[in-house]
Amino acid sequence: MSSNKIELDPLDALIASPEHHRLLLENDKVRVVETLIPAGERTTIHTHQWAGVLHIKSWSDFVRRDDKDNVLVDTRTNEALRNPAEVMWGAALPPHSLENVGDKTLRIIAVELKE
Repeated sequence: MSSNKIELDPLDALIASPEHHRLLLENDKVRVVETLIPAGERTTIHTHQWAGVLHIKSWSDFVRRDDKDNVLVDTRTNEALRNPAEVMWGAALPPHSLENVGDKTLRIIAVELKE
């Protein structure tokens, strides 16, 4: 009998940044991950292997940087991200860090669709 277990990247959010990511549910079709980043904190470099639906529970301005510290997204200068929808699509993400530069906790529930 063969195993369908997917090998996780060592930079997977749950492995590389466990202080900011928590597994809520997982099966062979989906993985539900809570991201919780208090104001002023920055995650370690990590990835999100699968795209999925993001449910925004609380929002705060953030800066996403690649693994070379180049700014990829700064919500303070991106009008589309100033007031995001409560639910949105999120792409899979290569190695990055995220710094909460706002004054609220950033809390997102991601339902990642395994391919």
